[in-house]
Amino acid sequence: MEVIKVRDYNEMSEKAAEYIIEKVKANSKIRLGLATGGTPLGLYKNMVTDFQHNNTSYRRVTSFNLDEYVGLSEEHPNSYRYYMNKSLFNHINTLKSNIHLPNGNAVSLQEECIRYDQLIQDSGGIDLQILGIGQNGHIGFNEPGTPFGSKVHVVRLTESTRQANKHFFNHMNEVPTHAITMGIQSIMKSKEILLLASGGQKSVAIHKLLQGEVSQQFPASILQLHPNVTVIADEEALSLALSYI
Repeated sequence: MEVIKVRDYNEMSEKAAEYIIEKVKANSKIRLGLATGGTPLGLYKNMVTDFQHNNTSYRRVTSFNLDEYVGLSEEHPNSYRYYMNKSLFNHINTLKSNIHLPNGNAVSLQEECIRYDQLIQDSGGIDLQILGIGQNGHIGFNEPGTPFGSKVHVVRLTESTRQANKHFFNHMNEVPTHAITMGIQSIMKSKEILLLASGGQKSVAIHKLLQGEVSQQFPASILQLHPNVTVIADEEALSLALSYI
C-alpha cells in the first residue's frame, strides 16, 4: 500500500485529480469506479477545471458508482445520480450511456443487485476504484461486520453513517435508511484502488487502515490484502499513523 502524504484537503484533491487524469490519458477506455460524499468533491472540481482548460476527453471512459440510496429518484437533490451529474458528469464530455449507478428505485432490489454486479463483470471489471473511508471503516456502504465475500447488496445504514450524511438533508427523518452498494468482494476485484482521506476526524480510521489488523469489524482493513492500493491523505488524517508522520 503506497501512501502519498499531502498538506491539506486542497492538495489531496489536486493530487488525486492529477493521478486520475494521467490514467485517463494513458487509457481512453478506462473503467472508473466513482465515489460520492464530501471527500471527492474537490477531486471532481479539479477534473472539471482540467477538462475546461486542457480538454481531457472522457468520451470513451466508463464509470460505475459505488452506491446509491434506496428510495430516492434520480432527480432528487440528494440522490447520488444527482450528485454525480452536478459535480462531474454535466461538466465533462462523458457519454450518458457509459455512466452507471445502481437503481435504488428498482421494483426488485435483489434483482437490481444481481444486474449491477453482472454489468460490472461484463464490462471487464473496474480498472481504478476511488474510495473514501468512513470513521467506522466503512467503504462504500459496507458497514462493520459486512462479510469480505459480499457482492452488490442492499444494506441498512447504521445510525453513525446516517448522522454523517444528515447535513445533506433538511431533517434526519429524510435521510434514507437503506442503500445499494458494491460489496467488499466487488471492490477488491478492482485492478487498482485510490483511497482519499482528509481531516482529523479520519485519523483513527487511517491509523487502523494502515497499521491495524484485518477484520470484518473494520471493512477497509481488507485493502491491506489488495496488491495495488494508493492512499492520498493529508497531515491531519495521518496524525495517528506513526510510521507515516
